[in-house]
Amino acid sequence: MSNKPSPWRNRLSFGIGTLGRDASAGLVSMYLMFYMTEVLNISTAATVSVATIIMAMRIFDALNDPIMGLIVDNTKTRWGKFKPWIMLGAGLWAATTVTLFIDTGLTGGAFLIWFTIVYLIWSIAYTINDISFYGMLPALSRSQPEREKIGVVARICANVGLFATVVGVVPITKALGEQLGNPQHGWLVFAAILAAIMLFFQSFTLIFTKEQVTFRDEHTPLRELLSVIYRNDQLMWVTAAMLLFMGAYTTITMLGLHYFKYIYGDENMYPIFAAILGVTQLLALSVFPQLTKVFSRRQIHTLASALCAAGLIVFWFGEVNMAVIAVAGLLLFSGQGFIQLLMMMYIADCVEYGQWKLGRRNESITVALQPFIYKASNGIASGLMGIALVISGISAFNDAGIPDSARVLTAAQITNFKLVMLVIPLLAVIVSWIILFTKYRISEDRYQEIIADLQLREAATAPGESAGPGTAIPVTAQDTPTDNPDLKS
Repeated sequence: MSNKPSPWRNRLSFGIGTLGRDASAGLVSMYLMFYMTEVLNISTAATVSVATIIMAMRIFDALNDPIMGLIVDNTKTRWGKFKPWIMLGAGLWAATTVTLFIDTGLTGGAFLIWFTIVYLIWSIAYTINDISFYGMLPALSRSQPEREKIGVVARICANVGLFATVVGVVPITKALGEQLGNPQHGWLVFAAILAAIMLFFQSFTLIFTKEQVTFRDEHTPLRELLSVIYRNDQLMWVTAAMLLFMGAYTTITMLGLHYFKYIYGDENMYPIFAAILGVTQLLALSVFPQLTKVFSRRQIHTLASALCAAGLIVFWFGEVNMAVIAVAGLLLFSGQGFIQLLMMMYIADCVEYGQWKLGRRNESITVALQPFIYKASNGIASGLMGIALVISGISAFNDAGIPDSARVLTAAQITNFKLVMLVIPLLAVIVSWIILFTKYRISEDRYQEIIADLQLREAATAPGESAGPGTAIPVTAQDTPTDNPDLKS
């Protein structure tokens, strides 16, 4: 009897692990600035400082992601190289998530120093967990269709967690704040609940997920780290394109609650809007496997980019018209759902491409570019968010002590806000599509050619024996992409 577990074991145990992760990450990445400006009521100067700190720290931390990938790839334990780091990262991440929402009473420079230290530790914990978690994905299967199935379950679970936070953040924090007699305490308890949920669901991945693709032990020296990334040209193009796209998308989501509060005029409509969009995105993810049977990934990416661009254009005309806003959101989030999954698949396929081209697999280093994209885009979006709050005059309301009921933006201020929230993201989406359309070459057929070539090399490593799948083979001159006519673009 085969010891190979049911494929659903990995699909579910890996996917369920994302539920609490994205719920907790969404609270910090999307609503920390809102908490600072609308609950703690920090000043304009502090808003600019916090936005700058987040932007700088996220970009700095993103640059460290490949180093964490190197550490994971070089790890050898009885539990494998992924799970020890997943567990350590989750525990530290949960603790710092709660700490970020503690009101210490500090002000001025002391507050900024405390915030910088806690946010840095939170970012490091996120890095440890995220890189080891998604670094495991290519080791769960070498089959593109199976990876897509694992990825669909993971993204559906992740989006359930994320949109549970998006939908619940306003009503739950308000209800908890009223119950506890302090709005800030409501946010703190909500953060603690999400941290506990994250730890609970991460345990499913740690206990039940089993790697199906094993490899000969490899060691990548630190001096070769940049070379492993830079020489994987397809990984570089994916990273550039997705950094632009996710920077655009994150800017929109970060400013969403402010949009409903200051432009639409009713922040209580935000959870309803978010729920509709969450369902839309989940439906988009669920139909992805069916679309791949009819369309190529390239065609799906073009369709998704067009949907996002159309959504941003329609959004410009929304303002206080909920029907128009809803149409814009449906277009934007359905397209984003497809691209979110495509990014995961593109990067996973770059693992085999890198192995084929460079002779070394380096899953974690390659997949480290995914959290790099999320973090760097979050840092860019945080900077754009700070700009939007300043040029729209929203941050000045706290300086003047103006109550919520009297906070009204002029037409010019609304336009300034929308330029940052909608026009800049639109341009980024268009450029992102151009990059992938013209530069990304790992089509479904080419991926199968790469796998076939790898299998031939693996079989040749031990004449008369069957080499295990994924064995890294030193690449000779005739094996490189430029010299192999059958695999040229």
